Amino acid sequence: MSMSLKEIQLYDTFVYDKYEIYYTDELLKLEFYYEIVGLKKFVHRLEIPISNKNINKEYVSKLVFNIGLLELISYWKATMAPNLVINCGNIDDEQKEFFKKIYFHGLGEFFYLNGINPDYDSFINFKCLGNSKDIDVEYDGKGSLVAIGGGKDSCVTLSLYKKEKTDCFIINPKPVMLECAYQAGYNDENICAVRRILDKGIIELNNQGYLNGHTPFSAMVAFVSYLTAYLNNKEKIVLSNENSANESNVLGTKINHQYSKSYEFERDFQEYALKYLGNGIKYYSFLRPLTEYQIGLLFSKYNKFHNVFKSCNVGSKSEIWKWCCNCAKCMFVYSLLSPHLYKDELVSIFGEDMFEKKEMLQVFKELLGKENVKPFDCVGTFNEVNYAITKTIKRLDGRDLPYLLKYYKDNYYDETILKLDLEHSFNDENSLDEDDIKIIKDAIFNDR
Repeated sequence: MSMSLKEIQLYDTFVYDKYEIYYTDELLKLEFYYEIVGLKKFVHRLEIPISNKNINKEYVSKLVFNIGLLELISYWKATMAPNLVINCGNIDDEQKEFFKKIYFHGLGEFFYLNGINPDYDSFINFKCLGNSKDIDVEYDGKGSLVAIGGGKDSCVTLSLYKKEKTDCFIINPKPVMLECAYQAGYNDENICAVRRILDKGIIELNNQGYLNGHTPFSAMVAFVSYLTAYLNNKEKIVLSNENSANESNVLGTKINHQYSKSYEFERDFQEYALKYLGNGIKYYSFLRPLTEYQIGLLFSKYNKFHNVFKSCNVGSKSEIWKWCCNCAKCMFVYSLLSPHLYKDELVSIFGEDMFEKKEMLQVFKELLGKENVKPFDCVGTFNEVNYAITKTIKRLDGRDLPYLLKYYKDNYYDETILKLDLEHSFNDENSLDEDDIKIIKDAIFNDR
C-alpha cells in the first residue's frame, strides 16, 4: 500500500508531549509520549540498569528529556511534520541547530530513498512550550562502557581495550552480542543491557504506506549511553566507529548511511555534551584512527570471534542471527577479510564462497565504486574494497579465481592501489588520549 507525499504531509504537527521516569532498585524505566496530531499517539519505552546509588534525579530528568529529542525521529519521520512542538521542556537556538543538523543529515538516506529533497532552513520548526532547568552535578565516574553490536569492529575494541572497571553496553542484546562479550572475558555482571521498545503503532503506519527508512541509530546510542554511563558511575563511553565511516554513499553529496558514526557527529556530540549535559563523561570512538581494512586485518587474528560475530542486518531478523550471503554487508565483510582468511576460513564463517555468486556482481561493483551510489549499509570506502580484492588476487598468485575475483582481474585489476599501504595508516583526527593512541599504534605498527 502506498500513499502520496501530499496525503502524508497533511499531518503537519508532531508533539513531544512528555516523558515519565520510574525508578526500581535495579532499573530506570522511561516512557516518552509523542503524537502526530490528527493521526496517532505513541509511547516509546526504555529500560536502563542502575548501579550508581548516588544519582541526582533532576539531572537524570534533563538527560531523559534530551534522549526524547532523538528517539522522536523514529515516529516523526512517518509524516515529516514541519512543526515540532515540545511540551515538556525548552531548548535554546544553539540546541535547535544541533538537533536540526542531526535530523537532516542523519535522515539523508531516508530522504534520498524516498525521493524527498527537503530545504534545510524550513524542513522543521521548533516550538517549545515547556520549561527546562539548568541542572549540573558533581560527578566522579570511574571506568568505561564499551558499546557492542556483535560485529567485527566491537570485537576488535574488546580485544584491545583492556582497562580496569570496563563494562559492556548493549541495546536489545541478542545471543550473538552476548557471546562476543563472553568470548572477550566479560560476564553478565559487567554487561549493561538496555531494552528499547518501539511503539507498534509506527509499524502500523508503515504498513499503511506512511514514510519509513533509516534513522541515525548511533546518535540515539550516544544519548542513551550517556545516561547509562551516569547511572552506572562510568567516566567514558567507548565506541568502535572507524575513519571509513566518514565517506558518503552518494558521490558529490553528504548523504551518508553512517552519518551518526562519523567524526563530524562525534565532535558535535562532544561539544553539545560539554555545554548542555556537562558532567564530564567522555564519548568517543576508540577505532577512529583506523580504516575498515585495518580493523579487518586485526580481526582476522582473533580466531575466537570468527564463528561468533555477525554483521548482516538481513540475517539479524531471522530466529538465529546468520549471514544471509545475499546483501551488501555480507559481500563487504567477506571481501574485507578475504586477504587474510580466504578461502577455507571464510567459507566456514559464511557457509559458502560469496566470490562464486554471479548474482552478487552488481552489489560487488557498487562496493568497488564502479557505480554512482555505494550500498546504504555500514561498509568501508571504495579504496578499501579495491585494496582488499587486489591483495586477495595477488595472494592467490595465478590460481584459478572464483567468478567475482576473475571479473575484477579482467576489468579493474591494478596493483598500484597497493601503494596506499592501508595496513599502516593512522588518522590523527580523533579523540583518543595518549594511552589509547599507544594501544592502537602498537596493534598496527608492532603487529601486536
